[in-house]
Amino acid sequence: MSLAPRAVLVHRTTEYEELLARHGTHGQAAFFLSSRGRSIDEVAGRHRRTQQALADVAAAVPLQWRHSRVERADLDRFLFAPEDVVVVVGQDGLVANAAKYLSGQPVVGIDTDPGRNPGVLVRHRPGDAAALLRAAVAPGGPADELTMVEAVADDTQRLLALNEIYLGPSGHQTARYRLGAGPADSPAESQASSGVLVGTGTGATGWLRSLWQERRSPLALPAPTDPRLLWFVREAWPSPATGTSLVSGELGSGQGLRLTVESDRLVVFGDGMETDALELTWGQTVRLGISATSLRLTV
Repeated sequence: MSLAPRAVLVHRTTEYEELLARHGTHGQAAFFLSSRGRSIDEVAGRHRRTQQALADVAAAVPLQWRHSRVERADLDRFLFAPEDVVVVVGQDGLVANAAKYLSGQPVVGIDTDPGRNPGVLVRHRPGDAAALLRAAVAPGGPADELTMVEAVADDTQRLLALNEIYLGPSGHQTARYRLGAGPADSPAESQASSGVLVGTGTGATGWLRSLWQERRSPLALPAPTDPRLLWFVREAWPSPATGTSLVSGELGSGQGLRLTVESDRLVVFGDGMETDALELTWGQTVRLGISATSLRLTV
């Protein structure tokens, strides 16, 4: 007998909860904010809306389903199961934070603060949760298959991301590496830069778009469901030993960007989750390209 679906509610600690953890009481937190010209009412209001949204979504879970919750900081320790329906309650970025830990489970995005969040990935209201949960498990239920990017190191470490993957130094030093686009035997260039960014169509509304605009790139930004990635080298430095001829490009299905480390330590992280990064050292190679796994976002 197959297991009943499990609704996994993904959320993050609110600003109000963080203030209480730091200052101990509502009054102390209010005094702290007022000393900086801010009112706690706005922060507390967002907290109440988030808690109400979580309660509404939890109440919409069918009685025969199982139910679990996970906070953003615990995502890397949570074991998602194939029968899960992942309900992200919060901001757009929280969908990206959860995506790297999934393997094809349907995702429902619930916006807790309409008007404040862009609503690119959290497209629905708490009142829509019941219908969305039914649609998520229905055969052929409507969903967008959002392209994801992956990094695979030569020691089998693997990292997924929905928006972008960044490779570079862990601090403000210069990253040194060899970069090649194409087959393993194609020419590679030694570079010194502040890192490399590889982004998807979903990420084209954020960091990737910022680099694209700064470069005035002629490359067309991909849409979220397009099987294309764009990549940019950040602040490449020309010298007698390093070049700047490979600083941007496009990756299609089956194509890859390879980077071989030529410094003590580089980190690879996705979607801003620096605490869950790969670490690469001298001589290691990592390949970046389109992942076979996509994010199933229920629409």
